[in-house]
Order: sequence, then structure tokens, then C-alpha cells
Amino acid sequence: MSKVLIIGAGGVGSVVAHKCAQVPEVFSHISLYSRTVSKCEAIAADVKKRSGRAIQTGTVDADSVEEVVSLIQSQKPDLLLNVALPYQDLALMEACLTAGVDYLDTANYESPDEAKFEYRQQWAFHDQYTAAGRMALLGSGFDPGTTNVFCAYAQKHLFDEIHHIDIVDCNAGDHGHPFATNFNPEINIREITQEGKYWEAGQWKKIPALSMKKTFDFPGVGPRDMYLLYHEEEESLVKNIPNLKRIRFWMTFGESYLTHLRVLQNVGMTRIDEVEYDGHKIVPLKFLKALLPDPGSLGTNYTGKTCIGCVIEGIKNGKPARKFIYNICDHAECYRETGAQAVSYTTGVPAMIGAKMMLEGKWKKPGVYNTEQFDPDPFMEDLNQYGLPWKVEDRGEPV
Repeated sequence: MSKVLIIGAGGVGSVVAHKCAQVPEVFSHISLYSRTVSKCEAIAADVKKRSGRAIQTGTVDADSVEEVVSLIQSQKPDLLLNVALPYQDLALMEACLTAGVDYLDTANYESPDEAKFEYRQQWAFHDQYTAAGRMALLGSGFDPGTTNVFCAYAQKHLFDEIHHIDIVDCNAGDHGHPFATNFNPEINIREITQEGKYWEAGQWKKIPALSMKKTFDFPGVGPRDMYLLYHEEEESLVKNIPNLKRIRFWMTFGESYLTHLRVLQNVGMTRIDEVEYDGHKIVPLKFLKALLPDPGSLGTNYTGKTCIGCVIEGIKNGKPARKFIYNICDHAECYRETGAQAVSYTTGVPAMIGAKMMLEGKWKKPGVYNTEQFDPDPFMEDLNQYGLPWKVEDRGEPV
């Protein structure tokens, strides 16, 4: 039985709190802190109503290493779960190292000043964490996180060699708003509007944003247009999956969403640099975030499903093979269970499972790691048990 400290009270933080509360034999004490205590208290009240578990709440500035260290020292958790903005990753990793506690997050570090994903600065903590006897688990969400574990599972059980990976992410849900993002608007829009990038034949290749499109038939959803993006799990999987020849990431978007996004780009509302307005400096994207619906509020009327998975091609027993490992998640069912929509749910459940793996000692060694670097089997078993059942389809020979 262990104490956990959750930093972040958005939709993902809410799901993590609810799911931890469902596993009292592992998570004996749960604390939830963010900049906004009212959000923490609302989540705690909902958890109490649904599970009977009490959650301690409070405020913390996740940018302040000193403040987080003080909080860790007062709470004495066994593990800190960072489900706040990726901007805080480095500060929270430093605070955990200083205070002597293990660390987990759901997405990699991103500089506030540049729309760029990279693990380099987080991986640089490896030697320090190793020397301190502490562990950091990076990107334990769905994509990244579960998709990485899908690849590790395929490498262990389904292939002798993996050559091609296509990670495909479809949200076919309808939240009823003309335009909204399913997770933090700053991160979501920065992710979509940056250059596309994929790895092939030993090198990274870049393309203009949203310039490569293909149609994919998603189980439970049907055919959808998807666009090539860059996503952080590609960076670690290139390092950790041997014999890999190509990896790409694809996400679906409706035409209405893309039209809204193009207009916002054309008028400068997706800029991340400061502009002066009426004697004040503002970042247009941050201002846009304030105008858009809170992703945590979308679950109320959300209908439809998500389908996320990995199309993997390679060799098994000397013959070419193509498999699709995936999960289907229903927005309305997620809301009934946790009060959150499926995008938050599919991120929050793997965060809880990653924490469970660490606290049970199934994934445990000093240093900084990504999820594909551990035995996938216990994680995959827990996905089935805690709300994200997965399937494997034979998709014939590689195309």
C-alpha cells in the first residue's frame, strides 16, 4: 500500500484520481494538487461520491522546484504523478530528484517558447536518477505510453523482427461544440500545426503540417481520413525497437475542425510568441485557450468512440506478417464511470497502471525509462482489467 501525489486537476488528473481510488490495495493514500484548489476539491468530491474514498487536496505552483520539494517533503509520497502541462516536466523531475521520490508523467517535455517535442532533456536525468536510486517513467498515457507497450508486446509475442510501425489515433466522437480540443488547447494545437515528421531508412524526414493524408478503416468506427503528425513515442521507439525501418504517427480530423484551425492560423491566433495588445503583452494561443471550452467539460454530452492502436509489420517464423493492436473506448461510458470523456480516460487509465507497475515492483529499476523498456505483459493484463480492453487483428501481409 502506497501514497501517491497527483499534480494536475484537468480531465486526465480527474481520471487518474478516480482510477487510483478504485485500487485501494495499491493506492492507500491519494493527494491531488494543482494551481486551482477549487478544481481539486470538485474532483475529490466526485471521487468520494463514486468510490467512498477521501482525497487530500491543495495548491502548488508546479513551476517552482522549491515549492514542489516542500510539498513532497510534507506529503512523503512514494510516487509523484505529473499530469499537468508538459511545460512542468523538467521542474517536477528536478523536484523529485531533490526530494527523493519516484516520478511518472504522461507526455514529454515541451518548451513554452517552441513547438517541439523531445525527450533529450528528460533522458539527461538518467544518470542522476540512477545514482539516487530513483526511477522516472516517461509518457505513461495512451499515445505515448500504451502504444509503446503495444509495440513491446508485439516484439515479445507476435514478431521475430518488427520493420514498420504506424500508430493510428481516431476520435470519432461528437461533443456538440463548433470547435474544441480534446486535451489542453495549447498542446493540442501546437502538436497539429508543427511540421510533420517520421523516421525511415535511418533518418528523420519532415513534411509540411497536415500535408500527408490516408484513409484507414478503424474497428468500431469505420473509414476515416487521417493525417501524418510527429508524436513523441516515435523518438523512443526508434531507440528501443531493433530492426525498425520506418515509424509514423497518424491522427484523424474532420473537415470542420481543419477549417476552423486554418482560419485561426491565418489570423494569427495559433502563434506562441508574444504580441502587444492595448499596452499588454499576450500570447495569442494562450488567449485562444481562454476562449475555447475546457476539455474537462466536454464529457457531459460526448457521444461516439475512439480507436487507437498500432499497425505493425515484420517477420514471424520467416514469413511476413501484419498485425493491428488496438483499443476502442466509448465517450459516454467513460463519462458514466469517471465524469470524463474518452480522451482523458485513455490517458488517465494508463497513468494509473504505470504507477501501479512501479509501486508493485513489476516495473522497477533506478533511472529514466519509457514504457516499452519493461515487460509489457502485466501492463497489458491491467489494461483489460481497468477499462481499456485491447484486441489483436491479423491484417494480412505487409502492404
